[in-house]
Amino acid sequence: MLDSTGWSLQSLTAGPWIYAAVVTSILLDVFLPVLPSGILVVTAATASATATVTATAYAPSLVPLLLCAATASVLGDLAAYRLARRGGTRLGRAVARSRRLAVAQERLGETLARGGGLLVVLARFAPAGRSVVSLGAGATGRRLRDFLPWSALAAAIWATYGVGLGWLGGRWLGATWLGACVPVVALFLAGSLAAYVIRRPAAAPAPAS
Repeated sequence: MLDSTGWSLQSLTAGPWIYAAVVTSILLDVFLPVLPSGILVVTAATASATATVTATAYAPSLVPLLLCAATASVLGDLAAYRLARRGGTRLGRAVARSRRLAVAQERLGETLARGGGLLVVLARFAPAGRSVVSLGAGATGRRLRDFLPWSALAAAIWATYGVGLGWLGGRWLGATWLGACVPVVALFLAGSLAAYVIRRPAAAPAPAS
């Protein structure tokens, strides 16, 4: 029998509304990075994993949850890109006033110009990194065909990681707050690592012999 914390966790995600909540949160957190979209995905996945053990009447299914999270992430990136593309001059002046944003924009441009997009993937995990990259790609006039495939890859990896963490936490630790908190901590650790890698100065080119 589930304890009271288990029932509380299940009650937060018991109902089809959880999919709408996940989609809405992920769509908006590109503009409002304070929204706990990652925590919501992990918690829903944890409830899904525990429901397979406890035979809960309703719990989110993993595949629809994964698809909702990944699709909403791409659509949010695209919305931010389009918005910044239309108001690129004004946003460009705002970026120029911030050394941190200017450096991030420069690195983004260099990465996409080389045909690579690892920065886009890493930024999806870093706090506010998704906002900087998506808005920056639009403001600097980067081609959508250079940005969108990496955005889709980042969304798929991020969604799979979050859902996977929640599922593992639920299977190993059960329908308790601990089962949700441990995966959330792992999510934050991944974000901290991604932020560190992004901030690390690029290696200087080797001198010609």
